[in-house]
Amino acid sequence: MLILGIESAGAQVGCAVGGHEGVLASAHAGRGRRHAEALAPQIDFVRRQAGIELSEVGAVAVDVGPGLFTGLRVGIATAVALAQGLGVPMIPVPSLDLMAFPARWTTRLIVPALDARRGELFTALFRRVPGGIQRVRDANVCTPDELSAELEALDEPTLLLGDGVLRHADVFASLRGIEMAEQGLANPSARALVQLAHARAMREEFVQPWELEPIYLRQPDAQINWSTRAGGA
Repeated sequence: MLILGIESAGAQVGCAVGGHEGVLASAHAGRGRRHAEALAPQIDFVRRQAGIELSEVGAVAVDVGPGLFTGLRVGIATAVALAQGLGVPMIPVPSLDLMAFPARWTTRLIVPALDARRGELFTALFRRVPGGIQRVRDANVCTPDELSAELEALDEPTLLLGDGVLRHADVFASLRGIEMAEQGLANPSARALVQLAHARAMREEFVQPWELEPIYLRQPDAQINWSTRAGGA
């Protein structure tokens, strides 16, 4: 089964195509273009690079968050529209799983931290298990200081990764046993999305487009700002 993966939870937007042969093609774009403008050309580029037609896709995988609200909405809406148009099921995968999966080689506690803006992070805790990773603490939204206190209390060798870590590196620099990953692991990966989605497809862990549920963790910034202004008034 060929899987088209769409990832848009963070500062980058990406897509990939793959299946039992692995990832056939992938593409990511940074901050230079808006997610809505970048995604459709990316999908066509990846399709052509993989040498397939969209009609050959058997499932659409999508990053369901947590993440930045607008980008997440763009990716999910595009993925749902494609799945409905192609008549295929969907495979939802959380963004923090996508960040942790490429670090499955480490024996350390894996802690992805996605920049949530407004001085906050989306985080979860993972450990390596045979064949991949396992979440040991569910996703939450917290401040860098709160995450630092949590890791200090755990007091074990830890790999921190993500753009949130890079942005607030000074908060974690003095913690004992902490290793901070480089820029290459800063964002959720569309390649990891296809890899994780393929494993779930083998277990037939599909949902229908109308069953897809995003993971937001908090209200969008625009709604928060409006509520704050209304409260002040």
